[in-house]
Amino acid sequence: MKVHGTAIADVKLIEPDVFGDARGFFVETWNARTFRAHGIDANFVQDNHSRSARGVLRGLHYQVVQPQGKLLRVVAGRAYDVAVDLRRSSPSFGAWVGFELSADNRQMAWIPPGFAHGFLSLEDDTDLLYKCTDFYAPQHERTLKWDDPALGIAWPLDRVGELTLSAKDRVGAPLARAEAYP
Repeated sequence: MKVHGTAIADVKLIEPDVFGDARGFFVETWNARTFRAHGIDANFVQDNHSRSARGVLRGLHYQVVQPQGKLLRVVAGRAYDVAVDLRRSSPSFGAWVGFELSADNRQMAWIPPGFAHGFLSLEDDTDLLYKCTDFYAPQHERTLKWDDPALGIAWPLDRVGELTLSAKDRVGAPLARAEAYP
């Protein structure tokens, strides 16, 4: 497996080893020992599966208590995945990174606790799977404004046509008013 750094040091893009032949392929998506050797020491407690139509934007979500680290991968379709650093003590506070995850490239993203996360589905029936390091706690969930000019996220909106947002994602807080981590 190859682990690539990103513009934000703690966020990683992971290329797992894929073993394929005429029958199909095999890929190991989680191995605590291997990931630990690459600096990702996570204890996962919850797995989630999200299916989205093309043009659905989910996020940017985070939990102010029980922050979640997430290991994400797309198993059908493709998505533009974004992480925003919300750790005030971090030199990259307010910075974002984004990358395309797809069933074709089989890449995974590691987003540690302390980040807001969101994604834009680039195809119909995009299935995103992710492991979390803490349990979902709706009472602590917050939404960061996905199109806040202060963030300047370059969402590939030209690739999706009509954009679909949930009610809570339409009214996220701008970075200047967002609850953040120390």
